[in-house]
Amino acid sequence: MARYHIETYGCTSNRGESREIERKLRDAGHKPVDGVEAADVAIMNTCTVVEKTERNMLRRARELEDEAADLIVTGCMALAQGEEFEQAGIDARVLHWDDVPTAVRNGECPTPESGTEPVLDGVVGILPIARGCMSDCSYCITKQATGKIDSPPVEANVEKARALVHAGAKEIRITGQDTGVYGWDDGERKLHVLLDRICDIEGDFRVRVGMANPKGIHGIREELAAVFADNEKLYNFIHAPVQSGSNDVLGDMRRQHQVSEFVEVVETFDRYLDHWTLSTDFIVGFPSETEHDHEQSMALFREVRPEKVNVTRFSKRPGTDAADMKGLGGQTKKDRSKAMSELKREVVAEAYDELVGTTREVLVAEEGTGDSVKCRDGAYRQIIVQNASDYDFAVGEFIEVEVTGHNTVYALAEPM
Repeated sequence: MARYHIETYGCTSNRGESREIERKLRDAGHKPVDGVEAADVAIMNTCTVVEKTERNMLRRARELEDEAADLIVTGCMALAQGEEFEQAGIDARVLHWDDVPTAVRNGECPTPESGTEPVLDGVVGILPIARGCMSDCSYCITKQATGKIDSPPVEANVEKARALVHAGAKEIRITGQDTGVYGWDDGERKLHVLLDRICDIEGDFRVRVGMANPKGIHGIREELAAVFADNEKLYNFIHAPVQSGSNDVLGDMRRQHQVSEFVEVVETFDRYLDHWTLSTDFIVGFPSETEHDHEQSMALFREVRPEKVNVTRFSKRPGTDAADMKGLGGQTKKDRSKAMSELKREVVAEAYDELVGTTREVLVAEEGTGDSVKCRDGAYRQIIVQNASDYDFAVGEFIEVEVTGHNTVYALAEPM
């Protein structure tokens, strides 16, 4: 769980995005602090109205870079002129608003404080299926808060999902510290069973599966991929954080899985699904990571080519075993983070380039900034429709769109 400091500049829309970022951060167990010095990460939500504003944003970003252990830049200037920060020599992760909450994690599992009760937010139903995990990662403080996996019965979670659908949910987000080990406390992993049962619920809705560690889903990868292939209600999307391409580093992290097991999960879904989105996480600069280890991570990235990636620069969490390890120099971590972030932009841009000119059925999931809406296609790619008020549709509807362009981390489209 991270301590964060957030600063917001610009219009009411930016302030609304910051509130949404903070809500998601707090829901995941992260804590706000007064002042950047006490924070694990500083978040700067930027504005870009005029040239003077841009200069002020760069000046403040330099100040935060000097004061913060880690800096994330988001908002209008980050999206429209993200290269300005790099050209100014500012070491920051430039992210879309939606990616900030996940990026704040130091490779740790999400830790909702609200227990395991479902929540309906607009047309999105949040369904925590269990609490805790089976891992013992050396860098993660979350384990101290959650303990071992505690899985309610399949039928109990199906009834919660059914209640969300009856209440108007068009998208059900399956969440948990590690969804892949759901049922392990009863001696049998049951995620594939649960998903199949939820998809049998009557209604027109979609299901997104939350984070599942590679070790948890490796043993049920065939069964799980088959369930995805058989159910159109499931978004073809898997978030499996590998964290490193080096087995030596994974061992020091106590991640339980080997690189080969992660690759086998990816290859299995490739066999079952024509189009799907792989989301993963990498931690760069772990204390024992050598240059060779880093190159192995880069090679794995190029091999599996994930469309959604969280690149996290390692930072110590108090009370964890990794906090006692001798760390790498700050410049080394910065250089490795920069190299992987550049590779990420290249790979993700290539994936979205391939979408341009295609038509897709999407769910209008929620309102965006200004006069726009956020939509999701069958592989859970984010697709933005601008000037939404010009069209006759509402949040919760399924519509056909043509992809007209992209902004690297999301596509732009117009209704057919």
